[in-house]
Amino acid sequence: MNNLTKNIIRFFVFVVLQTLIFNQLEIGYGFHLMIHPLFIMLLPFEMGVISLMGLAFLMGIIIDIFSNTYGLHASSLVMMAYFRPIVFKFYGPREGYDPLKEPNVFDMGNRWFTFVFGVLLLIHHLWFFLIEIFQFNQLFFILQKTIFSAVPSFLICLLLQSFLIKKSKTK
Repeated sequence: MNNLTKNIIRFFVFVVLQTLIFNQLEIGYGFHLMIHPLFIMLLPFEMGVISLMGLAFLMGIIIDIFSNTYGLHASSLVMMAYFRPIVFKFYGPREGYDPLKEPNVFDMGNRWFTFVFGVLLLIHHLWFFLIEIFQFNQLFFILQKTIFSAVPSFLICLLLQSFLIKKSKTK
């Protein structure tokens, strides 16, 4: 299966999982499980920032339509897509990324994935809750929701990769 087909299928799988399953779950006091940032993370290394932001907006607006969130998901996914190349460059290998590899835990390793996806997921969640609450006097509550939503979301994204991505047989 080629890259385009694989990413189109992933797009629809993540939209369906987010809208029909994970948007229906709430943990504690309004904490949210969000797995759709993993789709943006798994896109190819060589993808440009404009294409990333366009796909992020499309996915976010579709999830917003089904969730009645009025642009929260679109805005936070676009923010994450904007910072993705910056974080990749900051924590990238000196000789550059191998275009045959994907930015997942199996190809890039646990340490790389934990740092890069963790930072991007925190950016996504922080922006999401900043816009949702939109009161700076609630900064502690925003940070609390960010952390308590990002940690289980990160763990579920790690688990999802086991089901959605084939492990490389050769290293």
